Order: sequence, then structure tokens, then C-alpha cells
Amino acid sequence: MPRVVLFECHADDPERVAAFYRDVFGWEIERTEDPYYILLRSGGTGEPGIDGAVMPRVRGSSFTNLVSVTSIDDTMLRCIRAGGEVLMPRRSVSGVGRVAYCADAEGNVFGLLEQVNGQER
Repeated sequence: MPRVVLFECHADDPERVAAFYRDVFGWEIERTEDPYYILLRSGGTGEPGIDGAVMPRVRGSSFTNLVSVTSIDDTMLRCIRAGGEVLMPRRSVSGVGRVAYCADAEGNVFGLLEQVNGQER
């Protein structure tokens, strides 16, 4: 069955958006031979999850993913401080955890997911 193996975030200024995700989540930025394609390492080898990339926007494109965080409140605060915006405050989703939606410095939407022992708080 096909699986999601990489996410791409499309931006008018890929450098700015890569720096945003570094500042908010601590992701590592890795340059490629293509100056318009910046890899984002979101975790270590063997950790669950996927890595991604930032690239120039294609015809208004964007992509939304949920990012697992240990503290949704702390992450929303870092998002605001880095020039982003909270679009939907945290809320509990039964059987999932706490979720919120934010936008990065260019308006790309992403979700936050705080799991609490596999259950909501």
C-alpha cells in the first residue's frame, strides 16, 4: 500500500520558511545541489515520522501535515514568535489527543498534534 514518505512545503521564499521550521521545531536544514530545494530533517534515523523539503510555490500550491509535539501550547508560542499565526486554538479530539492549526511566516497551514498516552487530555 502506498505510504507518505516525504512532505513538501511550497513557499514564495523557501529560505525564510526553512528558517521558520528550524526556529519553531528545531528541524535541521540540509542544502541540496538544487538551490531551490531545501531538505528538512524532522527527526533522527529510526524515529517514527517523515522528513520533508521546502521548495518554490507551484501555482498557489501548499500542503498540510500534522506535526507531533510534546507541548502544543509551547509550540504555538514559538510559532507566533517566529512570525507565524495560530489559526485554530488547541482542542481535544477523543482518541487522538490535542490538535491545533497554525500558519507559517508565508501562510502555509500545518497542524500540531499532542498525543497523551494515545488519548486526549
